[in-house]
Parts: sequence; C-alpha cells; structure tokens
Amino acid sequence: MHVNHDAAAPPAPVIDFDGFLAVDIRVGTIVDAEPFPEARKPALKLLIDFGPVIGRKRSSAQITEHYAPEDLVGRQVAAVVNFPPRQIGKFMSEVLTVGFADTQGAVILFRPDQPVPDGSRLF
Repeated sequence: MHVNHDAAAPPAPVIDFDGFLAVDIRVGTIVDAEPFPEARKPALKLLIDFGPVIGRKRSSAQITEHYAPEDLVGRQVAAVVNFPPRQIGKFMSEVLTVGFADTQGAVILFRPDQPVPDGSRLF
C-alpha cells in the first residue's frame, strides 16, 4: 500500500465516522530506541509503552533523518495500534508510529503538545 505523503496530494476518499473509529490511534511513551541497521531503508526500533490496557509494543520507524535513538526515550508519540503485526527482517513491528513529511519527505513524529496518559485514544 502506497500513501502519498506530499502536502499537495489530493484529499483521500470520503469515509464515514465509523471508518475513522476503526483506526485505533493511541499515544504512548518511547521506553527504548535503537538503530535498525538491517532494515532496507534507514530506521529505528522503538519500544513504546501504551499503558496498562495496550501494554508495550514494538515499532520500526523510518525517522533517522531527524531523530537519534538517545533523544527519543521518554518522548510521547502516536501510533496505530490495531494493524496486524508486520515482519521487517528479523524484527516484528507491532504498531505503526505516525508522523508527517517535512519538505524533503523526512518524517516528523506526531505527538501531543502537552503530556497525556499513555494509551489515550485520538478522537
């Protein structure tokens, strides 16, 4: 599945509210981050704590242009938590960490502008 990340891309097709609710986007705190040199595209391995209901989940994130592993621990991020896990090399990515593309196409992570409880759902 290819998604056009360009700011000039046309809007996606219209969906109903139930379609939006089907995508479960939660906030969590990164508790561990490390390089992922085996990935085809530069990426980091993240361990994100989504609180007591969702728990800790792993994510492969192509965010190396703007983020170093040591700068991410303790940072809150948003992720889709209800996609099926995806095998990336020997690593199982369990959630999709979300962000926006900068003018060069590099990912800027999406996060709340104030701390919120881990596991909070986007609405």
